[in-house]
Amino acid sequence: MPIELLLSHADTHQPVLCSGLDGEALRDVPAPTGIDPSKYLRSDVERLDDLPAQRWGLVVPEEPEGQRLLELIKPLRALRQREQGDHPVRTYSVSRGMDREAAHQWKHKTFGSEQVAEEDRPRYLLILGDLDLVSLELQQVLSTDSLVGRLAFPSDEGYRAYVEKVLRWEERPSPAKRGHLLYYTARDGSSATLQGHGLLMEPCFQASRRRQQEGRQRAHPPVSLVETGEGSGTAVERFLRFASGAEPSVLLSLSHGLGRPQGREWTSADEQRALQGALLLARGQRLTEAEVASRPFLPGGIWFGLACFSAGTPAQSAYTPWLRALPASMYPAGADHAASLLPAPGERPFVAALPQAALANPEGPLAVVGHMDLAWTLGFSDQGQSRHDRFHHVVEMLGHRFRAGAALSPLLRAANEVGLWLSSRFHDARVAQDAKRRSQTSPTDWAFQWLQYHDLSSYVLLGDPAVRLPLAEDPSSLLGSARMRK
Repeated sequence: MPIELLLSHADTHQPVLCSGLDGEALRDVPAPTGIDPSKYLRSDVERLDDLPAQRWGLVVPEEPEGQRLLELIKPLRALRQREQGDHPVRTYSVSRGMDREAAHQWKHKTFGSEQVAEEDRPRYLLILGDLDLVSLELQQVLSTDSLVGRLAFPSDEGYRAYVEKVLRWEERPSPAKRGHLLYYTARDGSSATLQGHGLLMEPCFQASRRRQQEGRQRAHPPVSLVETGEGSGTAVERFLRFASGAEPSVLLSLSHGLGRPQGREWTSADEQRALQGALLLARGQRLTEAEVASRPFLPGGIWFGLACFSAGTPAQSAYTPWLRALPASMYPAGADHAASLLPAPGERPFVAALPQAALANPEGPLAVVGHMDLAWTLGFSDQGQSRHDRFHHVVEMLGHRFRAGAALSPLLRAANEVGLWLSSRFHDARVAQDAKRRSQTSPTDWAFQWLQYHDLSSYVLLGDPAVRLPLAEDPSSLLGSARMRK
């Protein structure tokens, strides 16, 4: 089964990879040389949802920007300090532009300092500022053993609006005891969304419905919308109506994200920041920041959006050298064209405008999970076999009122498992090389697992990782919660 990419050109709306990549042809791509273990999540997940036990902290850019951002979220900081038994909220100031090595050094010497007792070191970390202020590399390094979210808005008002929304839902949660689980697929006619619906969205929907009927999932019966471009109104109107219910909901959506226009550069950095990561729904209709900025859209809910760049665009893509190595037979438009769709050297990284607008909307979601690079179907397709459970578990945990950072742990564990496989095979390959014998791992397997690792580990959380669905019932009383805490 081909490996598909959830990316379309912003102008023509044509998929960047019309027919996907042939898995067999991956044997012709040079094997990746190991992985960076900095994205591992440690295995002690007991009491992961317990904020007083795990603690909450802040990571901010150095002065004066850091102090300004801290002032904007001061009420949220006070709330979390009360929730953790008035233990002080630890705040860490970091320099701009940390690469991975600098991030490791900072974590080891500062965040991991032995002068701080382990129980006082916050597991929940909220980063303030865009990717050019606090680097994505630092966020990924911290995610090895922390539950990390990020707030980044183009204006101070965005921070204030988000904090006011979180506090409002904390003080006046919904009287509903059960949330809604929503599944949305933008079937735009491409093979990528066809594969995504068959291997991810439909199995997740059916699993949710079965578990709800068995009494193992405390939520309303799940609802699915498959957008084909047909029906009354526009695709955008149907999407917004689907996610506008008054009760807090969890939305899992799958679509193409928008990337660079076909055959030209972005006209400006402002155009790129406004459109890259926006969603293509159907028949050329796009969901952009304007549509989710002010009207009710997933109020008090959590949105998990599968699409390229749906969370943002990094300074460097993990796939740039790999794409340049693709044989011409695998990418007719040329490997250089494929690589040109990714961030150029020196280009400013940024959080996507669409989730920023949704989070700043007073009637919008409390958190957004998205992708910070190219999003492939590899995260839920193991060479044609569905691996939907890792995504379904995230949605189910969110529906059971687990905190957003804790609910993301199934994906992080999945990335960890693939990373361990790669590390083991890399070691075996070095041993085989020293013994002058052939490695037992094929180049195809190398490439497939390497791609899957980076695809899974590029999902990030935008918003406070301590938020959860504001429902009336405590999560500890929900069926299935004890099982998922293990």
